[in-house]
Amino acid sequence: MQIIDVPFCWLDPDNSRDLSLPAYATTQAAGMDAAAAITEDITLQPGDIKLFPTGFAVALPEGLEMQVRPRSGLAIKHGVTVINAPGTIDADYRGEVKIGLINLGQMPFTIQRGDRIAQLVLAPVCHAQVQSVRELGKTERGDGGFGHTGR
Repeated sequence: MQIIDVPFCWLDPDNSRDLSLPAYATTQAAGMDAAAAITEDITLQPGDIKLFPTGFAVALPEGLEMQVRPRSGLAIKHGVTVINAPGTIDADYRGEVKIGLINLGQMPFTIQRGDRIAQLVLAPVCHAQVQSVRELGKTERGDGGFGHTGR
């Protein structure tokens, strides 16, 4: 496993003392848990979409992105998930990391300060050298789209 130094910065250190920077729950976890830096409880009603602050910014090394992904427990147990999953934090972004959540469940769900609301996964980025061609190479699949192989 490759370890990469990634600088995180509290945007208001005095008001973040009770929070934790993102951290891996286990030694082989792919994602770091990120917590809500809200000042009061927020209840997501079914269908609600809200943007949650984390209180920190990050300086990703060039060639990496940070993906914002749902936490499986919130998604499966409560229907609360990341609205634009996976969200992307680009290496040149230096603003506050915010997480958009939606409640797809049947019941209201309340998020409190410090609740783990998403996971952050580092991923390599490749840029395409776009080439305009007259036609693409043939494959066995061809242009078979959604459901073309059956269920």
